Amino acid sequence: MEPTKRYTAFVGEQLVASGSREELRPKLKAVFDRDRSTLFLIFDDETGAQVDFDLRGTVKEVLARHGQSPPQTGPGRPRLGVISREVTLLPRHWEWLGLQPNGASATIRRLIDEARKREPAQLRRQRALQATERFLFALAGNLPGYEEASRALFQGDSRRFAELMSPWPKDVRDYALRLAKGD
Repeated sequence: MEPTKRYTAFVGEQLVASGSREELRPKLKAVFDRDRSTLFLIFDDETGAQVDFDLRGTVKEVLARHGQSPPQTGPGRPRLGVISREVTLLPRHWEWLGLQPNGASATIRRLIDEARKREPAQLRRQRALQATERFLFALAGNLPGYEEASRALFQGDSRRFAELMSPWPKDVRDYALRLAKGD
């Protein structure tokens, strides 16, 4: 079973919610309904990339939109998050896949999941650094010591990184440290 993707939402420099899409949408909708001028910055906890949640309509409508992808012309299961894309393989690869139980798609997914589990620590560390830098650039780029903190992050000097962020707002600092650990 694939782990649930997690997100963290900020309003300004304050963390307002963290969790899966299902957990976040009702919380953010409630805040948005109280003040429609609320601007959220929502981050993917794995990549540090900003994401948007469509909060228009009632809570029921917002939740109903979850899992729906743009219409597709090809196969796939958009409600499950399955996206159909082309894969080019040699005949011997297709032959081998055809012999596997549960079909080619299931076999490819299983192989990818196994490879991800064996991913080298260096690659996981690099992803954590990139995620942290994306977040810092978006939310902390104007904070004092941002450039030096960024340098310390990429130099692997976690003590200095934390020290340089110490005057920053607690939520920004704590989330950056969490992303940098790769948790």
